[in-house]
Amino acid sequence: MARVLNIEIPNNKRVVISLTYIYGIGNSLASKICKDAKIDENKRVKDLTEEELTRIRDEAKKYITEGDLRREINLNIKRLMEIKSYRGLRHRKGLPVRGQCTQKNARTRKGPRKTIAGKKGK
Repeated sequence: MARVLNIEIPNNKRVVISLTYIYGIGNSLASKICKDAKIDENKRVKDLTEEELTRIRDEAKKYITEGDLRREINLNIKRLMEIKSYRGLRHRKGLPVRGQCTQKNARTRKGPRKTIAGKKGK
């Protein structure tokens, strides 16, 4: 397996797909990296030469990925919680942040249902 930004990317997949295994690199950014490095997107990782891998690594280093990106996102969320903005309060309570309805759904954010005894009886 080839290493790019200290992440093992799969050998048997196309370059553009393998790059998306790196946190912070999606489809469009992977295509851009391949284009800037002058590498065919349809080429398999196992068929790349060492010089082509070096060009991919150099292009990928220009973007914030992996640990730095995770740290930046967590700091942004902490900042919102510290200034007690609406979004920060929703993060703190574990509720949906972007305006979704919570009466019937939002189970992913709220977790499993917690039964309240005697609520339905009245």
